[in-house]
Amino acid sequence: MNMEKLKKDYGNVLWSGKKCILGLPISFTRYVITDTTLYTKIGFLNIREDEMELYRIFDKKISFTLGQRIFRVGTISIAAKDIDTPEKKIISIKKPRDVKKLLDAAVKEQRDRYYVRGRDMIGGSIDGDPEIMQEDFTEI
Repeated sequence: MNMEKLKKDYGNVLWSGKKCILGLPISFTRYVITDTTLYTKIGFLNIREDEMELYRIFDKKISFTLGQRIFRVGTISIAAKDIDTPEKKIISIKKPRDVKKLLDAAVKEQRDRYYVRGRDMIGGSIDGDPEIMQEDFTEI
C-alpha cells in the first residue's frame, strides 16, 4: 500500500507495517499507527479491521521467540482500557523496538492532549484494596 492511500484512508500515518512470515512481509495482516489510533487490518477476501485509541493504552512489552530473533522481527503486546480489545498483539514486525518507541511517544502525546494519567486508567483504590480507601474517608 502506498503512503497516499494510507493517508487518505487513515489520516496522519506515523507508521505502517505488515506481519512478517520468515522475515518477509507477505501476510494479509497490516498494522497502522496514526497520531490518534492503532488500526489492525486482517484478511484478503473477508477483511476485519479493529481500532484502538492510543490514549487508552497503559502497558506495552516486546517479546522475541527464537524464530523471530533469527529473522529479526518481534512482537509488541499491548494492554489497554478498551472494552472490545483489552489486549492486542502486533505480531512479527520488523524493528519492534523502534515501533515501540514511536508508540510510546504517540501514547504520551495523546494522554497529554486528553489529560489522562495512569491513575485515571487503573482505578480509584490503592493497590486494589477498597478498605484503605474506606479508612481514609472515615477519618474526615
